Amino acid sequence: MYELKTKEHDGSVIEFIEQVDNPKKRADAYQLLDIFTETTGYKAKMWGPSIIGFGSYHYKYKTGHEGDAPLVGFSPRKAKISLYFATGDPDREALLENFGKHTTGKACVYINKIADIDVDVLRALIKQSISFLQDTYPE
Repeated sequence: MYELKTKEHDGSVIEFIEQVDNPKKRADAYQLLDIFTETTGYKAKMWGPSIIGFGSYHYKYKTGHEGDAPLVGFSPRKAKISLYFATGDPDREALLENFGKHTTGKACVYINKIADIDVDVLRALIKQSISFLQDTYPE
């Protein structure tokens, strides 16, 4: 059976952010912590070694694979800041059009710094992602 590597644990979010080498990226991480906490209403939790997640949901795919994941989250990585939103949300692309400077992967949106993006659009992305996941995976 496949073992999930990214699990919620009791590690300190503040200690993790304090370990971010780049002072500007560390400051952005604190700003993101405030934005995500205010927008979601959830307390920040560590997921795996490097993801700060908010809320959680349980998913189960048709293949039988299932697990828990944060509703939204971020990670201040060396190269870029990774923002985690719902995959498969058809409304995400429309919001990203006005987001600012970013790139996307399958599950992540990558930014260099908060100054490059529209924080109001970030809040809308967070809310949309949570709504989409709660509708898709009701408890």
